[in-house]
Amino acid sequence: MKLLFLACLSPQTGNHTTAERIRFAVAFTDKLKEEAELFLLSQSSKICVQPQGIQTEATKTFCWTEFLRSSGVSSEHVDELRVFVLVCGLRRVKDPLYLVEVFSEWHCENPLNVLVIIGPKIDPILSAEVEAVVKRTAGVFLAQERSQQELHAAMKRCFAVVNSSVSEGMSAAILEAMDLGVPVLARDIPGNAAIVQHEFTGLLYSSPQEFVHQSQRLLSDHELGEKVVRNGKLYVEEHHSLKRERETYQRLVDTLL
Repeated sequence: MKLLFLACLSPQTGNHTTAERIRFAVAFTDKLKEEAELFLLSQSSKICVQPQGIQTEATKTFCWTEFLRSSGVSSEHVDELRVFVLVCGLRRVKDPLYLVEVFSEWHCENPLNVLVIIGPKIDPILSAEVEAVVKRTAGVFLAQERSQQELHAAMKRCFAVVNSSVSEGMSAAILEAMDLGVPVLARDIPGNAAIVQHEFTGLLYSSPQEFVHQSQRLLSDHELGEKVVRNGKLYVEEHHSLKRERETYQRLVDTLL
């Protein structure tokens, strides 16, 4: 459960439990607030909902061709490639290898479709496994970690941003993709379904095979792509304002003073 506590505990006095010492708590979504209330029954009035704030900034000096080349993607027709970017830290909960086999099969049918995995190597054992699998798998590549601005530039140039996580609280990468005007293909789990409305702000899939099906729809149905991009951008602007998030936390901190 992703529940964010911020400066929320009163000083330890007497025999008060941690729950009783809570001054306030913040949950990303109404669903997470409901789950938190099961553990903090007597303190439920102190839990507020504040979605994650998002701000994107793509570097203007980014070179797409160089990014692909350095990731191992070699093609004379770079502009014709359909590059899917999986943004994730290399750790088990992100399940970075979930789509690799089926994507490679799809790539062999159409070499213009490629998958680039990018993110920090958090779990060294899994990172080594991902590197080994990618080396022997056609159509799937592992990019070096980039700065936030470079990552946003790469996301902005790709065909779609992919999420394959087993569990999420609220995926910043999904929200950033929406803000950048890029289609999102996300694994159908509660955390993703809370922010991705299927066929409205993005596309959800529940298996590797369904991922390919939804990707093919996105490739062939330009109106669908335009719709999810438009609605995704509006959704982030309305619900994930960084300014509003800062104001909420400042208001909560002020109650402690």
